[in-house]
Amino acid sequence: MATLVTQASDVREDIGSANRQFEKKFASGDSSGMASLYTHDAMLMPPGAPIQQGQDAIGGFWKMVMGMGIKTAKLNTTHLDEAGEGAVEVGEYELGGEDGQILDQGKYLVVWKKEKGNWRLSKDIWNTNLSNS
Repeated sequence: MATLVTQASDVREDIGSANRQFEKKFASGDSSGMASLYTHDAMLMPPGAPIQQGQDAIGGFWKMVMGMGIKTAKLNTTHLDEAGEGAVEVGEYELGGEDGQILDQGKYLVVWKKEKGNWRLSKDIWNTNLSNS
């Protein structure tokens, strides 16, 4: 039983570390580096936009987002289920602009897969908590 607990803890740490890399790459404007955190055939499912599939499309999407003035992304895992070589993460996000201004807040769901020994985002979808009115 202790092995299972340690294993789950390791997965949580690994995914937490990947999320910190995502935040750092976002803050430095490294859209290509962000795309490298996804599997080669990943699907990004942004609200109000078509599915972006593959690292090139995903990098282009994040570059466009950064061009809109979004400077930071903060991710907080609230729930994590591991299933062999995969995991499902539920969390909350916050996107920030200049001077720490909060531009968006919401929730996300990520399906993680191990690829070449590293946890990578495979399916990534989110939606806002902010009202359109």
